[in-house]
Amino acid sequence: MTEPSEVNIDAQPVESSTAENSNPFGDIGNAAADFKERYSDILGKVNNALDGVNWDLMGRIGKSVGIFVAVILAQILIKGVLDTINLLPVVPGLLELLGLVVVGNWSWSNLRTSSKREELVQKINKVRQEYLG
Repeated sequence: MTEPSEVNIDAQPVESSTAENSNPFGDIGNAAADFKERYSDILGKVNNALDGVNWDLMGRIGKSVGIFVAVILAQILIKGVLDTINLLPVVPGLLELLGLVVVGNWSWSNLRTSSKREELVQKINKVRQEYLG
């Protein structure tokens, strides 16, 4: 069963007597007018939505999103560097040893006597009050 818009077995188009089927693209003028109407409607809706946005608040949100993205990128880069260092045979062990030496040195200088421990607690409380209120 063939329809007027299909091709017959000889690969020749089937003739149609109606003017509507003679142009396969339809009326381009009506399509262009319809497109212009839809386009202007969409632009109107977009402009109304953008007019309702508080742009002062968007600056804060933009900064927050920017900081969030920067932290994620920094974490990806640091992970890449640490993974590369882990591939080297001797370096991970040396870095662990270096960390133990630094922690030991800090502990010896800040936790050795009771007066130094009290000073450290006072510093921590001062920083906590400064940043947390």
